Amino acid sequence: MTVDHLVPISGATKGEFRPETVLTSHDRTLVVTDNASSHSVRVTPASLYHYNCQQVTTKTGKLQPVQGIAALDADGLVLLDLPGEWHKPDLDIFAHRAGIPLLDARSYPPARVRAVLASRAPGWQRLRGLRPLFPRKWHKPMAICAGIAGMALMAYLASLGMWAAWRAVSSMGRFLLEMFESKWLMVAFSPALLVLRPVLGRINRWRARKGTLLPSSGRGPDLRADSSGTLQIFHGNEVTATRRIGASPREAFSLLLYQYDSLTGLFILDVTGSPLHHLPGRWLPEYAYTFTKRHNLSLAVHRISREEYLNLTRATRDANP
Repeated sequence: MTVDHLVPISGATKGEFRPETVLTSHDRTLVVTDNASSHSVRVTPASLYHYNCQQVTTKTGKLQPVQGIAALDADGLVLLDLPGEWHKPDLDIFAHRAGIPLLDARSYPPARVRAVLASRAPGWQRLRGLRPLFPRKWHKPMAICAGIAGMALMAYLASLGMWAAWRAVSSMGRFLLEMFESKWLMVAFSPALLVLRPVLGRINRWRARKGTLLPSSGRGPDLRADSSGTLQIFHGNEVTATRRIGASPREAFSLLLYQYDSLTGLFILDVTGSPLHHLPGRWLPEYAYTFTKRHNLSLAVHRISREEYLNLTRATRDANP
């Protein structure tokens, strides 16, 4: 490794494979190559942001420490997110030789770090540098086959009265799923998911139409409210944040669905208009309207300017990157 050529030393989370990400510099321009996907990006950041904070990962669906570096523009927006563990002394030398300021945010409050990582520049990218076990187009048919095979194995072991053996196989499968980026294979070791997933999808859409759930698209977070008037942010099965619904400062009073350039997302605001939480992603206004009406929240859907976006992202207290 040389000072103008840098690679991560391990994965972004404990036990994850080392990303196949390579950083090189030419003057103040950063060239990042993801050898896992043969994708290359060139950016000229104003600074590099070295982070380590608790986040919900798509691999496990659980809160755990995630580390990496982000390339920020002059306004502090993320141009490029590069998960992985980077050797601090080598990173210091690399940034110094490249003439790019490096901010060590690893000891910063996790909420502030998450807020920075969620403040994305238009066209931002995240390069993970990890190879999938199989092409994405194979995932669904292989998941169906794995689920059927899992059902058959479970039925066979049950017919022999060997439930303990099935539990052992299932536990081993879950251990392997923690080690590999193959969450879709979960149906092989929990075959009921083959039937339950479509049913749960329909139930969640029904809940969204009723206003008891506000889901984001994809594998992002969703909003729920309990009977005590508390707004809950779920990511998978994890509650990542809660806010009391009310008309006092620091209580959830309204939702803002925004579009800035190519970016979309949601801010939770208090009665003074201060942003409490930032949830970038795609949210459907019709679901948001039903949800806010049911739970006595205000709703605004706006296209905002860069200045408005910067003011909101800089003032927000927490986020789901």
